Amino acid sequence: MDITIGFVDVPRELTISGVEDAEGVRERVRAAVEAGSGVLELRDGAGRTHLARVEKIAYVGIGPAAARKVGFIA
Repeated sequence: MDITIGFVDVPRELTISGVEDAEGVRERVRAAVEAGSGVLELRDGAGRTHLARVEKIAYVGIGPAAARKVGFIA
């Protein structure tokens, strides 16, 4: 499961890979955005913790992990 977070006034996105519980993440993001302030805390598959200020979040995309392509075959 991949999560992509876009921020206000920042051209780059934060992509977190390896998150397993999509429904739980969706509910945590929804609750944090509805609260309007505070910090959203997410943990990736490698055990790293990512913190984001809720008032700076522009959008959140949650979806299956993209398959990684390897090689030069067309």
